[in-house]
Amino acid sequence: MSEKVFEALADPTRRRLLELVAAGERTAGELAAEFDVSRPAVSRHLRVLSDAGLVTWRGEAQRRVYRLRPAGLDEAGDWIARTRDNWASRLDSLVRHLDEQRKGT
Repeated sequence: MSEKVFEALADPTRRRLLELVAAGERTAGELAAEFDVSRPAVSRHLRVLSDAGLVTWRGEAQRRVYRLRPAGLDEAGDWIARTRDNWASRLDSLVRHLDEQRKGT
């Protein structure tokens, strides 16, 4: 599991960018218009998302068109599911142990 994915998802601006591109392809300019930060700042966020494998882009004339790369989110989701299953198993064991302790006393 790439730490880059979670580092990218840690920022609220990048999470919002992901929500926007999940709804459909958007140009960098369209994305930047949604925020009260500079276009270069949005571009840096998009680069982080791209480097983490969460978005891809294609050139269209002088514009970049961004779209979600679902496989990047799948990787994060798989890790979360494995971690959740591991903790659920451990918590189930703890509950059983506590029940046994309570019954034994």
